[in-house]
Amino acid sequence: MYARDYPSTAAPVQEPAAHNGHGHATGPVFTAAVAALRMLGDETRLRLLWHLRDDEQDVTALTAALTTAARPAVSQHLAKLRLAGLVTTRRDGRRVLYRLTGPHVRRLVLESLAQAEHFLATTPDTQR
Repeated sequence: MYARDYPSTAAPVQEPAAHNGHGHATGPVFTAAVAALRMLGDETRLRLLWHLRDDEQDVTALTAALTTAARPAVSQHLAKLRLAGLVTTRRDGRRVLYRLTGPHVRRLVLESLAQAEHFLATTPDTQR
């Protein structure tokens, strides 16, 4: 089985706007992309982003949804995601609500998980 055997169901890829005039992304674009992908490389952070895919939530709700991380750890992960530009916050009284910064982040999370599902479904256990 090859990836070419499966038609893509993904939306067209949006080319980076910042390029060097020859159709190539610039260094800062790659640096920012690597920083974002590093954030997705941690299971807790990926789970947090997945839980934020459709709605904003506070630390209490996210901690309850994860069940594997303590509240201080969840707060630290959210701070890292915020610094990386993947989530943003707003205040609602004393609560701080977190949400994805936009549809690109949502799509990145969903595509990462879809790729993992595809890999697991098409790769025999002996090759993993």
